[in-house]
Amino acid sequence: MYTIHGTKKLLDRVKQPVIPAGEHPTTALGNWYATAIFWRPQVAFFVNEATLFPVLLPLAPATSIAARFPDALESILKVLGVSAAFIASERWAMSEASFSKTANRSVLGVMNRLEFEMDYVRERVGDDLLELSLQVSDHLVGPLRGTEFRTPQEKLLEIVQAQV
Repeated sequence: MYTIHGTKKLLDRVKQPVIPAGEHPTTALGNWYATAIFWRPQVAFFVNEATLFPVLLPLAPATSIAARFPDALESILKVLGVSAAFIASERWAMSEASFSKTANRSVLGVMNRLEFEMDYVRERVGDDLLELSLQVSDHLVGPLRGTEFRTPQEKLLEIVQAQV
C-alpha cells in the first residue's frame, strides 16, 4: 500500500477517489508525487517523496495510471541493476495504491525544477521516457535529508542497499 499524491492536473484526469493521506506506506521507497505534463503525447511525471527519484510514463489512459506505474518503475530499477528480490518485494507492496492531494511543498518544488530541466534534456535524448527518467535522476537536486548533496539515483540505490 502506498499513496500517490497528485496535483490537481493529474487528479482531474485519473478520476479516482481522493482520500486524506494518513496510512504509512508498506513500500520500501514510500509514497510518490505525480503530475501531468502536457507534451505530445501527454506524460505522467512521478517523483518519489523520500529519494526525489523521477519516473515518467505515458499518461493515457489516465484511469489506469496506478496500475501501470509499478511496471514503469520496475523497468527503471532493472536498468539500474537493482536485485530481482527487491523489485519483487516492491511490486508486491505496490499492489494497492490510493490517491491523495499533494502535501509536501519541497517535493513539488523539486518536481517543478526537474520538469523545467527535462525540456532541455529532452532535446538531447528525445522522447524515450525511460532514458529521460534516468538522465534526470542523475541531476543534483539539493540536500536529501541533511546537508549532503546527492542525486536522486544515488539516494534510491542507498535505500535499495539498506533493504538487502
